[in-house]
Amino acid sequence: MTILNIPTRPIPGQRPGTSGLRKKVTVFQAPGYLENFVQAIFDSLEGFAGQTLVLGGDGRYYNDRAIQTILRMAAANGFGRVLVGQHGILSTPAASCVIRGRGAFGGIILSASHNPGGPEGDFGIKYNAANGGPAAEKITEAVYQRSLAIGRYFTIEAPDVDLSSPGTVSLGAMQVEVIDPVADYAQLMARLFDFEAIRRLLARPDFSMCFDAMHAVTGPYANELLQRQLGGRPGSVINGVPRPDFGGGHPDPNPTYAEELIATMFAEGAAAPDFGAASDGDGDRNMIVGRRFIVTPSDSLAVIAANAHLVPGYAAGLKGVARSMPTSAAVDRVAAALGIPCFETPTGWKFFGNLLDAGQVTLCGEESAGTGSDHVREKDGLWAVLFWLNILAARGESVEAIVRDHWRRHGRNYYSRHDYEGVDSAAAQGLMEALRAALPDLPGRALGAGVVSSADDFAYTDPVDGSVSTAQGVRVGFADGSRIVFRLSGTGTEGATLRVYLERFEADPAQHAIETQAALAGLIATADQLAGIRERTGRSSPTVIT
Repeated sequence: MTILNIPTRPIPGQRPGTSGLRKKVTVFQAPGYLENFVQAIFDSLEGFAGQTLVLGGDGRYYNDRAIQTILRMAAANGFGRVLVGQHGILSTPAASCVIRGRGAFGGIILSASHNPGGPEGDFGIKYNAANGGPAAEKITEAVYQRSLAIGRYFTIEAPDVDLSSPGTVSLGAMQVEVIDPVADYAQLMARLFDFEAIRRLLARPDFSMCFDAMHAVTGPYANELLQRQLGGRPGSVINGVPRPDFGGGHPDPNPTYAEELIATMFAEGAAAPDFGAASDGDGDRNMIVGRRFIVTPSDSLAVIAANAHLVPGYAAGLKGVARSMPTSAAVDRVAAALGIPCFETPTGWKFFGNLLDAGQVTLCGEESAGTGSDHVREKDGLWAVLFWLNILAARGESVEAIVRDHWRRHGRNYYSRHDYEGVDSAAAQGLMEALRAALPDLPGRALGAGVVSSADDFAYTDPVDGSVSTAQGVRVGFADGSRIVFRLSGTGTEGATLRVYLERFEADPAQHAIETQAALAGLIATADQLAGIRERTGRSSPTVIT
């Protein structure tokens, strides 16, 4: 095997965001762009000679070419074996499962998550460590610093590896094993959930479901688990074949982009299924829907926590729960009732990793449709769907009845996120800087939503390793317990996405039927007043409301 030492130069802008490096496909296709970043990853790691690397992605455009490039570079850099999903497919939670279950050194996942695909769409890459979770900030920062100084990358000359069927081939001195992308993950799910109870539920003539895979990576997993293993009716999985452009859609499981599922679930009369769900591009996010009833991600996390004792894998009890700071405090109330700890972290699944590894939490979740547990170190869309099906099978009630009963017991956290996508980056930064500058003078000030009781820029000290993360989002709390959070998202590829989170708690069951945006109208107006959203961004309304 001849190792090629290819001269290169640093390419600006390769700092990873909250979940890896995401750019337009055309950026990654530029000469040396992918190679520089992959080599920066390898140069930032130690001790991987002869070790196993897991590799796969969500099947989006350029996934196939990037995998071949990475395989050659892995061989040149000294990995002993690469486990790669058949056809290059591995959902993000399945990749985490394989890394953990097979004792791999780490993994490279190719995905831009819920962002659009296709030749003009988005592409992404991230490194996951041996625990199966996203690399810690110290690693991603080391990768970025290396990208600023890189002067060469290593590869070999070799034909493409055939990824169409399982088997093992040699690539230079390295072994490439093409694996069934679903098998390891499906076995793990069977150990966690009561498959027999779910089979009985799906076999009932009075129960129907619809899962929208959004032409993304979860399709093969849903077809195998929901239809073949659990007996779901043919056609209960829609858009189940992954496509490089996600069928021209936006693979983000929310009411705006999962419009086909929403139309199905809100059909008049008995035509609407009893249970609906969707997952995103790489399979780590989820949306849960009942018949003409949408469950918010924050409520979903809280309901899962409150009903975990009904699920075999969690029947022994929860060690604790964790949520990202912008996520509603609904799960906090469940944790208090159960007498277990509840941790508040910055946005980004990597922040849950230390808590999970230390055994301090069992469940965790983010308002951005991400829910998961200690079974892997990523959020997991299909896992959440199976959890809900297990709860439905155990309780024999509808989705809406379960959520409304939860509100009666714990109160309702009215909650919404307003996304302003593609905002001019300078304008978005200016808005956040102005908010930060105003923080010292806000407490005690009367605004439309009430009197401000607290205002800060969220900072987090990791209780496990003591690391500190600052500037994680501006929080404004009010005397009645309501709050507004402002932050810029790190998952987009064009301009900036301003996210505004609004939350109001209501204990009185008589007030639980108010439409969410109406219940939050005062906070919505106050958010615009406080941040000058319309004035600074030119936007009169959000791009997406969830």
